[in-house]
Amino acid sequence: MMNSKTGALPQHALLAERRLLRRLGVWDWLFAVFVLLVAGYAQFGFARGHMDGYEVAILWGTALSTVALGWFFKPLRWYVPLVLLLAYASVALYGGSFAAGEQKFLLRYFLSSQSAIMWQCALVFLAFACYLAGTAAAYRSRRDSNTLLDLGTGLAWAAAVMGFVGLLVRWHESYLLRPDAGHIPVSNLYEVFILFMVITGLMHLYYERRFNMQRLGAFVYLFMGVLVGFVLWYSFARGAHQIQPLIPALQSWWMKIHVPANFIGYGAFCMAAMFGIAELWKIKRPQAAWLPEAQAIEEVMYKAIAVGFLFFTIATILGALWAAEAWGRYWSWDPKETWAFIVWLNYAVWLHMRLVAGWRGRILAWWAIIGVFITAFAFLGVNMFLSGLHSYGGL
Repeated sequence: MMNSKTGALPQHALLAERRLLRRLGVWDWLFAVFVLLVAGYAQFGFARGHMDGYEVAILWGTALSTVALGWFFKPLRWYVPLVLLLAYASVALYGGSFAAGEQKFLLRYFLSSQSAIMWQCALVFLAFACYLAGTAAAYRSRRDSNTLLDLGTGLAWAAAVMGFVGLLVRWHESYLLRPDAGHIPVSNLYEVFILFMVITGLMHLYYERRFNMQRLGAFVYLFMGVLVGFVLWYSFARGAHQIQPLIPALQSWWMKIHVPANFIGYGAFCMAAMFGIAELWKIKRPQAAWLPEAQAIEEVMYKAIAVGFLFFTIATILGALWAAEAWGRYWSWDPKETWAFIVWLNYAVWLHMRLVAGWRGRILAWWAIIGVFITAFAFLGVNMFLSGLHSYGGL
């Protein structure tokens, strides 16, 4: 807030700003310059003349948000450039021809969207195996970390890299196949599951690093393995990996911000459920030295739900604005909207009970676990079993 007499920032705000600037090093500023240059190239070079005002705003909003996240979570300073460079290498290898994907070794086995996503799936399973073996080794040695756990972390990062590369390349491939109908890859169940795994993986890696929670990796990546199983089944049994034209209901720039925000919320809620299982295990067997203390697990679970609730709230507001533009009304109690409200209300009450009523322990862990089934029904069940305005994402 500005000082009404002088127009200057309050002293505490100035001090906070100075502390932030002092924490930023050369690599932080180089990262910011890199991201802004990439955004500039995307607008004035790569997509010149093909972006409207809304898309330009989304591009620069994303760029600034990426810079802020990179300053906050330092590993993103190498993660983002690596993903962008690999994606650009794939674009260069295609050379404007989708058929090149079958002819060039790097595209066929590493950098086409489907190859990168299959690598993501394999790396998720490998990360789970390393986390599980590393946790067992930590229990035997009574140490918080070991080589296997570190390897699990490395494989988790590699999976997040390949998944994000796959999504970016798939975006380019959609334009190669249909120059007039290319679209951001968040338009069907297959694509959003890949995004879901990338977001959940990155969020776990943040909490793992921030709170020294490597030993919870086995719980999170067990869940990720289930997602991989679904993706593989959906690819081979239903051919879901094939790029399809965007249906009219989704031909809107709102999709580019509503869907990612939604899946940050979904990812956080699902990860919190896995932490809830770990907390219940620790409560039942307090002598289980291979797990962190129950209070520490619950604190991370709370932070995950808080972040998920924030982004799910933003996504719900964005969805209402999209609905007003598409259907002329902000809210219609369509089954998808109704269940989104149920999910929102469920976690709003969870947070209220923890922060205001002071609830702790087993009941909140069970609540987080049950909450993921409510979330899953809102995400999948509504599309499979109910009909309404959102009935375009079924299996």
